Amino acid sequence: MAPDEAYYWVWAHALAPGYFDHPPMVALWIRAGVAIAGDGNLGVRLLAPFAAALGSLLLVRAGDDLLGRGRGVIAALLLNATLLFAVGATTMTPDTPLLLFWTAALWALARLVATQDGRWWLVAGVAAGLALDSKYTAVLLAPAILLWLVMTPAMRHWLARPQPWLAAAIALVLFAPVLRWNAAHGWISFAKQGGRAGAFDPGRALQFLGELVAGQLGLGTPLVALLCGAGIGLALRRCRSRDPAWTLLAAVTVVPALVFVQHALGDRVQANWPAILFPGAAIAAAGLAGVWRRVFAPALALGIALTALVWTQAAVAPLALPMLMDPTLLRLGGWSELAAAVAAQAAAQHADFVVADNYGQAALLARLLPPGLAVLGTEGRWQYFNLPDATPLIAGRTGVLVRSARRDDHPDAADWASVAPLPPLTRARNGMTAEGFRLYRVVGRAGDQPIVVMPRPQ
Repeated sequence: MAPDEAYYWVWAHALAPGYFDHPPMVALWIRAGVAIAGDGNLGVRLLAPFAAALGSLLLVRAGDDLLGRGRGVIAALLLNATLLFAVGATTMTPDTPLLLFWTAALWALARLVATQDGRWWLVAGVAAGLALDSKYTAVLLAPAILLWLVMTPAMRHWLARPQPWLAAAIALVLFAPVLRWNAAHGWISFAKQGGRAGAFDPGRALQFLGELVAGQLGLGTPLVALLCGAGIGLALRRCRSRDPAWTLLAAVTVVPALVFVQHALGDRVQANWPAILFPGAAIAAAGLAGVWRRVFAPALALGIALTALVWTQAAVAPLALPMLMDPTLLRLGGWSELAAAVAAQAAAQHADFVVADNYGQAALLARLLPPGLAVLGTEGRWQYFNLPDATPLIAGRTGVLVRSARRDDHPDAADWASVAPLPPLTRARNGMTAEGFRLYRVVGRAGDQPIVVMPRPQ
């Protein structure tokens, strides 16, 4: 399990209408999976493959409604051949529910195009609201849909009818608990995510744009990503005729793409952020003809092969590859061995607790360390979580502080009665180093940083 997944598992044990980073849907999904299958990896990820399967079926229907029978199957095959979707089917992050509900909204709008039945607006409103409850990037649906309606004469009449506005109201009602939570917490989640917008750094813009393109080629797998890019180009050309289907596909891909390109002019865009482009882009790619059709089979074969390779490397790591060539090493490699070494050091120091000042590391250690050893997290974000305050438990007690060696600062002495360095540790797999850690023997007292007790597997 990756640190981020463990972090979302902590959310599931501290349910709230909102969190420091994202809306709460991923926590609700993990809570449901854990209730069914327990606190292990299976429970945390239980709903992911079901979401991928349902999303694939909805994409098939959407593709058939927009471009004709058979196109949807091609779109679903292309999407399932991407690392983004195939790996996402076995992990649990906010992108997992986001992609399902974004695809559900696209399906409802495709049904609207095919049937002109206004009730599909209400389905789209529910899907959009649930997508907003999954990740804030779902807000890009609203300008995309509005642009689609304005640009398409055959759909423009809906602007004068109540259904789309009622759909927007439904989405807002579903999103209202997240709004209320943010209002009660100084809009911290909006500030964290929205604070990334509007930056401009011309000195690094080309680097960030290159990383954005490389990330999509990697997560999309090169040939599928190429087909999706060609599909977006085709949608842009076809939307000149104001065809409702092609204009919808152009709107739901180009609007988010422009936002991410603008962001890349001033800051790094994480490779998974543009995930919402792929459902619409895959449908558009299914409409390609001519020489592009010859690329479909190689694209599927390459995508499946790369996905199998990544899955195998993540699960059993048969190849000893350096981190630059092995994306699974940084996120997944060597955590169990690191936890065992931390536990041994804690025993040697007669420590009552282990504490980490990185949220993902604290969460993962909480899942991996022996059950009798308290695991704490200390970082500013923990003040926004409904977790037990550890301050009364640590006064005068000895603990082991775990810090990534990538941090170039030192523990704040104001947070501890004493701090003494211990031998460092390394997280590695097959002899390949993923990360170094500095350890400290600390004695607890009330400090400036919030410190909380991590949940433990039941």
